[in-house]
Amino acid sequence: MPNAQVIGLGRSGIAAARLLKQTGWQVTLSDSASAESFASRYTSETSPQQELVQAGITVKLGYSLTLDASDLPDLIVVSPGVPWDIPVLKEARSQGIETIGELELAWRNLNFCPWVGITGTNGKTTTTALIAAIFQTAGFHAPACGNIGYAACELALEIKRHGDAGAREDIPHSQSSIDWVIAEISSYQIESSQKLAPDIGIWTTFTPDHLNRHKTLENYYEIKASLLHRSKMQVINGDDPYLRQLGKNHWIDAYWTSIQGRWSGDLQPWVYIENGWAIAQSEPILPVASLQMVGSHNHQNLLMAIAAARLAGIEKDAIAQAIANFPGVAHRLEKIITWQGIDFINDSKATNYDAAQVGLFSVANPAILIAGGEAKAGDDSRWLETIQAKAATVLLIGDAAPTFAQRLQQINYQRYEIVETLARAVPRAAELAQQYNASVVLLSPACASFDQYQSFEHRGDDFRKLCQQHFMG
Repeated sequence: MPNAQVIGLGRSGIAAARLLKQTGWQVTLSDSASAESFASRYTSETSPQQELVQAGITVKLGYSLTLDASDLPDLIVVSPGVPWDIPVLKEARSQGIETIGELELAWRNLNFCPWVGITGTNGKTTTTALIAAIFQTAGFHAPACGNIGYAACELALEIKRHGDAGAREDIPHSQSSIDWVIAEISSYQIESSQKLAPDIGIWTTFTPDHLNRHKTLENYYEIKASLLHRSKMQVINGDDPYLRQLGKNHWIDAYWTSIQGRWSGDLQPWVYIENGWAIAQSEPILPVASLQMVGSHNHQNLLMAIAAARLAGIEKDAIAQAIANFPGVAHRLEKIITWQGIDFINDSKATNYDAAQVGLFSVANPAILIAGGEAKAGDDSRWLETIQAKAATVLLIGDAAPTFAQRLQQINYQRYEIVETLARAVPRAAELAQQYNASVVLLSPACASFDQYQSFEHRGDDFRKLCQQHFMG
């Protein structure tokens, strides 16, 4: 029986281990986190460790893989959060041990059906959710996966178990299996999925991010571009300056989108906005106002979703119906509550300066901004300019608070307070909103969450809970 090592005991790693076991592998699943740290993530009722062991999967906690010459694995599968260039993975590849990501494993088991692969620095989640909603409204079984929805291996596993008594009830399935896979794909996942080849590849935006992992902007670009090069059809945001600059030479056959009209400078977009309508191939599809999400960036996301739908042959009536019913995306400019005329908005997914700048730019003026967390490398200049223009005051939380305070001082912005936690930020934001007559309190951190939370979702959920506790009794 072939031997597989899966690194990372998160949702993706667990799904990969189960899928490998189901397909005849001997599986060891390991994580460098201690047993105590792992146990703290779950209640005793929900911890998957015992179920994995019962399924015949070896689980090693507080363990980092070493390549023992007497017992080398035939395959190593890494979760998205595991750096691709750590020494043990480099050594494995140099020894000829096949090393892939969880998404690549899913692709090998799901490549009988077409994929839409969505990548980009920002806008991935909203675009993915819009595409999934459109495809599902059109009658396709088209689940979203990857960085949104299910781990991709969960879908592959469900198909293999389809009809079994043990099939999970919370993953939808149909008698006809899956029609399309709609996958949000990060640079981490692309890096470890070198055969993954979607039918439709979408590139939403490109700005500096994850440079602590990818080192240079050029390397980050090449990783993203590799997915598009392998895709049969490419959809690219023509309003992104970096992509547009390179696009004239590098993406000759791409389907471009633009919110700036039929002729966007030297580009003739395939899907565009004209007189308030989204137009595809000169055919009006729907009024842009049908989308209940604020911001021009969401109009860009809408156009890319429409392009994917039209390339898949979906009729405009289904597109219009899906968009009219689309509720928005959790943690991305998500309105939580209105209290005394003040909207509390959760933009926890804004984990870098560019996403946070877009979020702040999109809300009403003036706003009370809550920012901070685990800082990332990047250019904060446009974010700081938008703070000067739109923020009545800034409340700083997390490890980045002192650094952000220093940056605000350097631009002579003095209206900030270091409050350290969301628990302190929420009630203080309400006081300041009344003082400054602000209509919006915006959590848009411009940071990763890992200093105080398990994920940006965990951070956003805490913000929601705090708002509800303070303002709903």
